[in-house]
Amino acid sequence: MGNHVNYLGQPIGFPVPDWTARPRPPRSAVEGRFCRIEPLTADRHAADLHDANLLDRDGGNWTYLPYGPFNNLAEYRAWMLQTCEGDDPLFHAIIDLASGKAVGIASYLRIEPAVGVIEVGHINYSPALQRRAAATEAMYLMMRRVFDELGYRRYEWKCDALNGPSCAAAKRLGFRFEGIFRQATIYKGRNRDTAWYSITDREWPARKAAFEAWLAPDNFTPAGDQRRSLGAFMPAD
Repeated sequence: MGNHVNYLGQPIGFPVPDWTARPRPPRSAVEGRFCRIEPLTADRHAADLHDANLLDRDGGNWTYLPYGPFNNLAEYRAWMLQTCEGDDPLFHAIIDLASGKAVGIASYLRIEPAVGVIEVGHINYSPALQRRAAATEAMYLMMRRVFDELGYRRYEWKCDALNGPSCAAAKRLGFRFEGIFRQATIYKGRNRDTAWYSITDREWPARKAAFEAWLAPDNFTPAGDQRRSLGAFMPAD
């Protein structure tokens, strides 16, 4: 659509006619073929998640998160009760449909209904979820809710610029790199330069088609291996 000009010939942003504030994300579950995402509660999910996180033997999953690792279930549950049961961030547990267990976490945060902007973050995939179809499907389900159900204009991903796996995941999932905010914050006593990524509502239809083609049953072998990568379906922009 590009930029426009006003009556003075000055460049201005393209019109957004009839815009109204978007709803906040509901506290309800969304289910796919491989996983279900549902609002996180300590009573329902802490034990499963603690057990799944114990599979991360060296604690590497916690390196780029501002909290953890936790010494025991009681400590983890106490953190969850204090941090994870509000509306922003709105934490979700990722449930593996094959086992019925919670195996990961992701949240909506920095929710701005007035302008239709929302971020995904606090992503922590236990080894029981990593590199599985459910891991990708969970991100697709969260995006689909944001764009198709709620009508947001922009979906953000931010991470430590030194977190190579998170940066690679953002690109694989169709986010576009926007730049680095230097010395954006401090966590765990160290500096963080923050890498910014986003998907907009105009980009979403092509990305949605890519996710759905990748998730289709015929893209997986009987053993559950992908036939074509998600990148093979993603648009080249």
